[in-house]
Amino acid sequence: MSRRGSIDLTTTIAGVRFPSCFMNAAGARCVTRDELEELGRSRTGAIVTKSMTVEPRSGKIARVINESRPDLIEVNLSCPNVPGEPQIGYDAEASARLLTKVRKVVSVPLGVKLPPYFDPAHQEKMVGVLERGGVEFLSLINSVGNTLVVDPDRESVVIKPKGGFGGLGGSIIKPVALANVRAFWKLFGGRLPIIGTGGVGSGSDAFEHFLCGATAVQVGTTLVEEGVGAFERLEHELASLLEKKGYASVLACRGKLKEL
Repeated sequence: MSRRGSIDLTTTIAGVRFPSCFMNAAGARCVTRDELEELGRSRTGAIVTKSMTVEPRSGKIARVINESRPDLIEVNLSCPNVPGEPQIGYDAEASARLLTKVRKVVSVPLGVKLPPYFDPAHQEKMVGVLERGGVEFLSLINSVGNTLVVDPDRESVVIKPKGGFGGLGGSIIKPVALANVRAFWKLFGGRLPIIGTGGVGSGSDAFEHFLCGATAVQVGTTLVEEGVGAFERLEHELASLLEKKGYASVLACRGKLKEL
């Protein structure tokens, strides 16, 4: 088990036990074979791969992935994969249709990664979709989409594709991520494991996710900036904080956020 001193940092998601509550977020240092092997040698609790194919595909890749028998499959409902169409996760009916089709060909535990919701009504509507779709865990949240960063000195956008528009991650989105983790924790009554993603750059950030209801956390921006050594640092910081507060494990503080 992954421990720092007497603190247990292991976690369990959909019946699968992981040696650490920290893991990489999809897309962060998990594209090439070298990156995946480096993750395997690190202290990450799991290896999350970015979706990729060599040749164009017409759909139903879930069947092929399922045949490779991963521990979990995370279906991303929060990327604008079809030009001119919105993210699937913002369309409850489209999400329901997709989950029905995927669930038929997937036999390993199935979870979904959702976009950030800014209205409680959207969260409440998705609960029924997720329950009927046989979803066994959630990843919350994907990057905040359609944002623009400007360099005033160069009078230019910062990134090249899409005219500079892109997904926003890092510490600035942590309040949005925490809000979604907490909302879905409460809506499901704590029954569904949640992987918190967004703004995890320190042990304290991870602790906030667990207080809100997370079962594990994924690390994106910090991993890209710092490398796989970030996992050991984060474990140490979280364990020290939990010990100081009198918690023996990460799951002991799960969902215990106080409300005023």
